[in-house]
Amino acid sequence: MIDFLSGALSFAYVIAAVYFLHFWHRTEDRLFLAFAAAFGVLALNQITVFALGVNDERHNYAYILRVLGFALILAAIIDKNLHGRKRHRP
Repeated sequence: MIDFLSGALSFAYVIAAVYFLHFWHRTEDRLFLAFAAAFGVLALNQITVFALGVNDERHNYAYILRVLGFALILAAIIDKNLHGRKRHRP
């Protein structure tokens, strides 16, 4: 059951990455590209954890990819907010 859920979660991350890539192609907004990359990294993390057979999250460095994915999302949001303020100033 856990293997099935791991595969379903990996597939959902890939679908989210493709979804954000679609919006990036339409708008050319860097936020969507960063979100697509982050979800791609999260999918890679899930696949890596499944392939290594990790049962305990506290003892594996494969979860560094997860931290990288969330850091990418945070950096994209901060970048969007900072550039949004600079553009609107006269």
